[in-house]
Amino acid sequence: MRWYHWIAYFFGGAFLANFVPHFVQGVSGAPFQSPFADPPGQGLSSASVNVVWGVINLFVAYLLLVRVGSFDLRRWSHFAAFAAGFVAMALLLARALGPLHGGSL
Repeated sequence: MRWYHWIAYFFGGAFLANFVPHFVQGVSGAPFQSPFADPPGQGLSSASVNVVWGVINLFVAYLLLVRVGSFDLRRWSHFAAFAAGFVAMALLLARALGPLHGGSL
């Protein structure tokens, strides 16, 4: 496996983790932070914007996980790279969004 496959799988996990909150809030009809809000990342975007942003994140995750190399979820090394990206993004989102929603860190 080439070195850039590890990076692609890591960021594939990160984009998949970023898909979850935007898509869930969007299909729930709730406004949520997005890069397109004012101010970016802190203001609220509409539910429709968040659904679209979530789907874009899902598509990028697909490209990075399925179209780069031959990702095999049953291989521990592939799963580890993916999981590291997923957990890293999940923790980053928790730290960034927690204070905006009354969550404690």
